[in-house]
Amino acid sequence: MKRYVCTAIAAIVFGTAPAAAELPVGAKAPMFATKGALAGKEFGFNLRAALAKGPVVLYFYPKAFTQGCTLEAHAFAEATPEFAKLGATVVGISNDDIATLKRFSTEACRDKFAVASATPAIVDAYDVRLVRDGKDTGLTDRTSYVIDRSGKIVMVHSDLSYKEHVSLTLAAVKKLAHKRH
Repeated sequence: MKRYVCTAIAAIVFGTAPAAAELPVGAKAPMFATKGALAGKEFGFNLRAALAKGPVVLYFYPKAFTQGCTLEAHAFAEATPEFAKLGATVVGISNDDIATLKRFSTEACRDKFAVASATPAIVDAYDVRLVRDGKDTGLTDRTSYVIDRSGKIVMVHSDLSYKEHVSLTLAAVKKLAHKRH
């Protein structure tokens, strides 16, 4: 009897749990170009061009100026010099409008790294649509990718808590740098 109860509970719990939606490690990162902002200035961001310079940390966040997203941006800003020493570019992505991204790039990102606009096509390509209770929230999920120069995804972390995104992506970039030497 216990086994059946446990099985039923597991079916209820796991049957309603969200499935991992992010792209898997080893997949080719979808290439894209979009509008971005750095230090309050608008520019065109192109993933292929960024990868030509080195690995890219592409982190999706739900909404600029919310508590977790602001704290995450501060943490990435503090770590940006270390990412840069390893040849990596950090880019935050949300579906905020460009005016909001310009402000966020200065106030939260502290002019250290770019943020870019997630078009619906980018959200779909990276499978980062934030769905709650079966409904599209209109926001992106909090998912971080490390993409190597060849365009291969080498690390993925998807968690609405911002706390481990910087340390995990930095560790993955360090591992890439170690492989090069």
